[in-house]
Amino acid sequence: MKVFLVICALCCFAAICKMPIEYYTFLRTIVSLGALLLIYVWTKQKNYALTVVFILVLILFNPLLPIYLHRKSIWIPIDIITGLLFLLIAFYNKKQPAKKEEKATEVLPVQQTYARDRIVSAKREI
Repeated sequence: MKVFLVICALCCFAAICKMPIEYYTFLRTIVSLGALLLIYVWTKQKNYALTVVFILVLILFNPLLPIYLHRKSIWIPIDIITGLLFLLIAFYNKKQPAKKEEKATEVLPVQQTYARDRIVSAKREI
């Protein structure tokens, strides 16, 4: 998954340059697939904030019903932000809390004492 997200980011960064129209169709397809993958992962992890972000990316880069922003100057910041998002998600390491090392202590069974086990001695009178 990490490699695919890096490829999505690199494709977004390459879109800053002047490319043929077929490349932008390819870009829409690959970014949409990456966004769908991340929407699935974040929904499964119940991280709805990032799910909403990538739903917006999916809507913007949708190849089936494309949104045309006719000026390249509008698309350049969108491509940069989207590429950075994919890179951040690809290299984001979720820091897990350090687990304390548990000492392997042997648990000994506790012996229960009963009244019948006590030695009762007779009272001595002096």
